[in-house]
Amino acid sequence: MAATSRSLRSRRSCMAVPGSNPRFIEKAQGLPVDQVFLDLEDACAPLAKEGARHTIVDALNNGDWGDRIRVVRVNDWTTHWTYRDVVTVVEGAGANLDAIMLPKVQDAGQVKALDLLLTQIEKTVGLEVGRIGIEAQIENARGLVNVDEIAAASPRVETIIFGPADFMASINMKSLVVGEQPPGYDTGDAYHYILMRILMAARANDLQAIDGPYLQIKDVEGFRRVAGRSAALGFDGKWVLHPGQIDAANELYQPTQADYDHAEMILDAYDWCTSAEGGMKGAAMLGDEMIDEASRKMALVISAKGRAAGMRRTRKFEPPKG
Repeated sequence: MAATSRSLRSRRSCMAVPGSNPRFIEKAQGLPVDQVFLDLEDACAPLAKEGARHTIVDALNNGDWGDRIRVVRVNDWTTHWTYRDVVTVVEGAGANLDAIMLPKVQDAGQVKALDLLLTQIEKTVGLEVGRIGIEAQIENARGLVNVDEIAAASPRVETIIFGPADFMASINMKSLVVGEQPPGYDTGDAYHYILMRILMAARANDLQAIDGPYLQIKDVEGFRRVAGRSAALGFDGKWVLHPGQIDAANELYQPTQADYDHAEMILDAYDWCTSAEGGMKGAAMLGDEMIDEASRKMALVISAKGRAAGMRRTRKFEPPKG
């Protein structure tokens, strides 16, 4: 499966689940999220990592995941756990795994190393080569500086993810509240450059851009406020750490019904006006709005997000009469 076809899958809500907690893993299978990632990194204590690998393999093979995207976050390449994380999980449950998330990516070589390891395992155990994707998490200044090369490092790469907590520490940001504006920053958004940098690298390589977690899990309004910023820029989704954040993420990272209907109407109207029946015009009116090729491109973005989220249109285009 090509990376470009994988990237069209909806990732509005990406649920983080500790790989060492069978109860949480079972609960996640019933939540209305687009993606679940089982974590072997920060959410898993060092002494629990080995056992968690086998818990994850069992959950992937025997769980009921429906159409959720199944991801495992391994430890980063600077640790001694990474290769065994990948080998155990992919050899044990590669057929039921959609992607590996690699944290703290600092350069393209780390992505290429994971790609090579995945290819060797796939060939060894008879899995389709290249089907398992890679999600690259940017969590420090060096990773952001190299994000263009990281995004282009492998056809397996599907998403670029912002990891705010480690990133804030890496640049010495004066704040202890993940995702919120640092004290004294009272104009604009301290994260705007970071988010846009990640978004540009993702879009230049036809990848999805995913925002990281909001740790104040009971503050849903705070989650909505922070998520609304990246959603407005065009990010495809955000991590959720608690079931209370899921509905907000699913709502914010998909079009409104009105926008989705309008986008589909623009596409239908443009198809009609450029057809022989519609006079093969390059521009036309849709109500009081002039639409053209640029309008079509903008509508395609909204339409694709709505369709990926399973939205259904409520309005039908009627060609003008006479």
